[in-house]
Amino acid sequence: MEMAVSLELRNTGDAGIGAEIRALVEHALSDRPGDWRVAILGSRGNDNWDMKVEGPNGFERSYTLVGGAGEHQPLVVANVLLRLLPAKTPQGEPNLS
Repeated sequence: MEMAVSLELRNTGDAGIGAEIRALVEHALSDRPGDWRVAILGSRGNDNWDMKVEGPNGFERSYTLVGGAGEHQPLVVANVLLRLLPAKTPQGEPNLS
């Protein structure tokens, strides 16, 4: 099974948090086939980060991570990502219907 994960982090502050987010995102997508792109872009004007997830078969989702709601914590980012992903079928393939 071939897969690739691309992660872009911009204006998210602490490099240590970025490294932890990177590891958790790669782990969350490690058993998903296809190429995945995750972009997390911090705003200079407020405390929000915009997360965009793109995957195979035209899959695309977006979510705003609100810092004041604790959504900048690496484990919270990973949990939000998992909720955005398509459900897996029993064979482990994502259900894109």
